[in-house]
Amino acid sequence: MDPGLNQLLKWSIENADVSRDDPTASSDPKAERPSGQPLNADALKVLMGGPSDADLMRESMAAVQSPDISLEDRLVAFDNFEQLIENMDNANNMQTLGLWTPLVGLLKSEEGELRRMAAWCVGTAVQNNVQAQERLLVLGAIPTLVTLALHDPSEPVRRKAIYALSSEIRNYQPALDVALKALQPEGLAATRSEDGGKHGGVDAHEMEAVDRIVDELRGRSEKRNG
Repeated sequence: MDPGLNQLLKWSIENADVSRDDPTASSDPKAERPSGQPLNADALKVLMGGPSDADLMRESMAAVQSPDISLEDRLVAFDNFEQLIENMDNANNMQTLGLWTPLVGLLKSEEGELRRMAAWCVGTAVQNNVQAQERLLVLGAIPTLVTLALHDPSEPVRRKAIYALSSEIRNYQPALDVALKALQPEGLAATRSEDGGKHGGVDAHEMEAVDRIVDELRGRSEKRNG
């Protein structure tokens, strides 16, 4: 069921219960009545006849993937999608809507601007969001982001890939472990543990250690510009 319809149904039931329990509900139209749970944005859009955020997300991704519209319009659709998934509920709804797979696929687009936007959206979706971090890990996208961060010919793509990696590995050890394994052949000093060990020596909850990895990735990226 569409999340907006589901929320609208839930709201209707809850407020019907409030009305039944309210002694002033049927007699005095001017009496102040207790309110139930407020409607969320999706439910309000359904009630008013407009598209829900889920509809807009699907439509935006369909436009991004369409070969029949201009690159400029595809980028506008991608920007709209990124703004929608700034909302954590929308980001978590991506799996239900089947939007994670096409988004990750766009990381390998031949068009640099689409790779950039895909990495940007990934970073937005997973930031401080364990559910999304888990999904990205399951889809095997971390090695792709490492490759983009270090080797993509486009500096804006590298920058957004580093942002996505930074968001994915913070406070989520499974993702950091996979990233460290992918980074190991690149010889980054920050990926080595203090005791000289290899992959597995960095704690995802130690922000200074994670920052050192991200900073070194940025330094490598900047050197490609020289």
